[in-house]
Amino acid sequence: MREKFKTLFPVKSSLISLYLALTAPIPYVSSEQLKIPSLVCFIFGLVLIINITSDYVETCEEKISYKTSFVAKLFGKKNWDIIWKEIKTIKALQTSQGSKVFYFIDKQENILLVPQRIENFDIFLDKIERKTNIRTETISYISPIWTYKLLTCLSIIMVIGEIIFFMI
Repeated sequence: MREKFKTLFPVKSSLISLYLALTAPIPYVSSEQLKIPSLVCFIFGLVLIINITSDYVETCEEKISYKTSFVAKLFGKKNWDIIWKEIKTIKALQTSQGSKVFYFIDKQENILLVPQRIENFDIFLDKIERKTNIRTETISYISPIWTYKLLTCLSIIMVIGEIIFFMI
């Protein structure tokens, strides 16, 4: 049975709303000769950010697959697969911000980043534990979900402020 784990909505919404907050005013404040090019660039960037945040993980009986879009591939993200029985261990590394990232290490010493920003993360971790017999209780989201929600709220407040400013 295949299961699909999409990027968390709060993660996706925080990135898209921040993009909107930071770039939406540009077409309005640009000079007359740059209004159309800046609007085209704004729309192009919005399509890119939506596309890049559409990654997902798919699991089945034999493997885990990380799938990304064509556009994300152009920016260096890659699809990957790892067979359950090939996973030797999961290694944790501290980030400079104090969080932990986790990596699958297979029998050939290949290293793949454990997706930590997906929906139904607990179900995903349970499946990892069942299929590999590796304990996953120390694995968590890379950042608390409230940080993404806070960033979304702040970005929306910025957008509302910008709308009010341009209406006055």
